[in-house]
Amino acid sequence: MMKIVVTGAGAVLGQGIIKSLRASSLPCEILALDPNPLSSGLYWADKARLIPMASEPDYIKCVEQILAEERPDAVLVGTDVELAIFAEHRHEWETKFATHIIISDPRMIAIADDKYLTCQFLADHDLDPPLSALPENDEELAHLIETAGFPLIVKPRVGARSVGVSLVHNPAQLADALKGRTGLMVQQWAGPDDEEYTSSVLFFDDRPQASIVMRRDLRDGNTYRAYADEYPELNDFIRKVACALRPYGPANFQFRRDLQGKPHIFEINARFSGATPLRALVGFNEVEMCLRKILYGTEISQPPIKSGIILRHLDEQFVSREQVALAG
Repeated sequence: MMKIVVTGAGAVLGQGIIKSLRASSLPCEILALDPNPLSSGLYWADKARLIPMASEPDYIKCVEQILAEERPDAVLVGTDVELAIFAEHRHEWETKFATHIIISDPRMIAIADDKYLTCQFLADHDLDPPLSALPENDEELAHLIETAGFPLIVKPRVGARSVGVSLVHNPAQLADALKGRTGLMVQQWAGPDDEEYTSSVLFFDDRPQASIVMRRDLRDGNTYRAYADEYPELNDFIRKVACALRPYGPANFQFRRDLQGKPHIFEINARFSGATPLRALVGFNEVEMCLRKILYGTEISQPPIKSGIILRHLDEQFVSREQVALAG
């Protein structure tokens, strides 16, 4: 039986990884990590450990201690704030603790973390992202307004789940959205709400080995309905993007199609994503495929995708005070 560490058991991403592991046929023991003893994912795992926040000085020491004690076969990172740390230490920790860490290199993490760098990367590779500008660059912003026109999107360069995102329809609204804020970018409107897509590519051995595209509806920045189908042209497109990015394992691309049907990527996640367990429901269990590839050498082949609609919903669980005490 393999032992898998999953960090971020309180995050949508970390919980989705655990769900995908439970939905797989892999014989595995799951060790979940999180700073908060009330994180639901801690109670879905076989074992749970509390760790410091990634921003705290003893975080790395604690992770190293757990890896030394547990000697997991693989580590799956379930929060964005931990990605850069694990990317920086990946090769050192894999050698020192005889484990495998599924994470892309620090350069890729940095590109994906900053949406302005994401768009620059895509533009440099002729992949047609939405036109973007930094508001402090007057010339660049003026060119964006002249070329793309309104509406425009104002968003944080670093952020998630649509927090702090504004749709503006004229110069006055743009000025209001920028007032008193820093770390922003302004972006061309990529397309209508009903043409938003989330996708995943698994990239190993210098090529994309499997991919999936799903149209989605958003609520509070997260996918709450997804529409699964083959989407052959869009799969060809995201595989082309993956060849430019060259991640290690999974990469998530979020995009919209404009009124002419052309896709424009506005976000890259160099990792699994919050929609990972939704993909597993339609036959694309990317967590299982990656682990089988890395641990067993099993070649990844494109699975058939079940056509249908995924409805996401709330759920509840009861945790006794004794269980919380044990997690602590």
